[in-house]
Amino acid sequence: MAVRLPIRLCSTALLAGAARCDKTAISAVTTLGEGIIRSMSSAAPASFTTLKERAIFEREIKRSKFIAIAAPISDESSAHSFLSEVRDPRATHNCWAYKLGDQYRCNDDGEPSGTAGKPIYSAIVSAGVDMVMVVIIRYFGGIKLGTGGLVRAYGGVALECLKSATICFVKPKVQLGMEVPFESVGPVYHQLQYFQVEDIKQNYDGGKDGFTLLSFRVDFEKIEGLQNAINSTCSRKIDFYKH
Repeated sequence: MAVRLPIRLCSTALLAGAARCDKTAISAVTTLGEGIIRSMSSAAPASFTTLKERAIFEREIKRSKFIAIAAPISDESSAHSFLSEVRDPRATHNCWAYKLGDQYRCNDDGEPSGTAGKPIYSAIVSAGVDMVMVVIIRYFGGIKLGTGGLVRAYGGVALECLKSATICFVKPKVQLGMEVPFESVGPVYHQLQYFQVEDIKQNYDGGKDGFTLLSFRVDFEKIEGLQNAINSTCSRKIDFYKH
């Protein structure tokens, strides 16, 4: 029986080097900390649990073979690429679902409506993972499962696949910048250190007269608090911008 593995705190470098991860999966996970914020800022969760690498689970149910393949994704484009790569045109059905923050899609691919895609999506939600896609390939074995049987088959196989996967916790970081008056550099640096930002860079020549440019990386979930703290400290409003 498949058992959920312990959650690991993952850096993008660790995720990029994950064994058995194909190029699509590596791209998906390594961009979760940065690119996803640019492409899906309205949908991306502040922090989330996802798959470290692909997982595959296979089960035969009444002579039909079900093969589930799950992978981390970063956006709709990577979901479509993953589906194109793993789907088998020789199979009877290639059903799938994915979850991207508060966005999701599912497809029954010829199975009765609501018997495949939705159960797969429900399995993703039940597993507590995000930024994930599951594709289930079915080779029909000659025995019909009925509506309830299909729901149990697709949902159960998807959930077992996700339980067998190695998962990790991701805290996205965002590259930000701002123009700071010279007289406010000290208080701003104090707040940057308090909020544990990374890769601080300063450019005295790139800003307006009397200003310096600061750029840094910060946890997505800390942006609002950092902006409020800096603007309450400084005598004038400082605007943040994304790189």
